[in-house]
Amino acid sequence: MKGIYYINDRISLNGLSKDESISLQEQSIKKYLSNQNIQIVRLNPFQLNEYYTIPHALLYDLKKVKSGFDCFIYYSLQSLEDFIYTYPAKWLILKSFFKEIIIVEKQNDLNVQKVL
Repeated sequence: MKGIYYINDRISLNGLSKDESISLQEQSIKKYLSNQNIQIVRLNPFQLNEYYTIPHALLYDLKKVKSGFDCFIYYSLQSLEDFIYTYPAKWLILKSFFKEIIIVEKQNDLNVQKVL
């Protein structure tokens, strides 16, 4: 399987610092990728990391490539919810490029509504 993953580098998760939050997301996602034998695809050879930190940039690169991928992986709904709720149409377009959307850390937050 081939996939792309996202890490939110502007959020503090579980009371951790931003650097610790990035590390938590990256370690959890990489462990999942390894366990599921998922290969990471790098759409833009000029990006600094193998993951995306800006959903708009990912969407831009996906539109340029014009092909679909097996999966899009992100740590938790909390790490992507700002984009999902602020840009619901763009979220639907972004999701359409993938066969499967994978959230590594499932949350049981009754205040968060699932978007489509």
